[in-house]
Amino acid sequence: MTTFDERESSFEAKFKHDRELQFRVNNRRNKLLGLWAANLLGIHGADAETYAKEVVKSDFATPGDHDVLHKVLGDFQAKKVEMSEHRLRKQMDDLMRIATEQVQHEVKAD
Repeated sequence: MTTFDERESSFEAKFKHDRELQFRVNNRRNKLLGLWAANLLGIHGADAETYAKEVVKSDFATPGDHDVLHKVLGDFQAKKVEMSEHRLRKQMDDLMRIATEQVQHEVKAD
């Protein structure tokens, strides 16, 4: 293997690793968002966990955060919970930071 091939292989491995970490962070953020939203919706216990899983699954519909945002906003509107899109986006940003820290901590522990 040439030096160029080794560097290419190394970059590909790093890219794959980074994508996997980002996938984990997004899923963690969505779960945390689902649990937060469940609490505001009056959903608790095992039902809150189930709702959080639904939020995670909603992210697979289309690329980006729009599907998650619209699912949660729609659920808030259906239950007459006061929530603006701006406030929800801010919560998603805050939870993304928390999820990133959690996943990075897990990776360091491995």
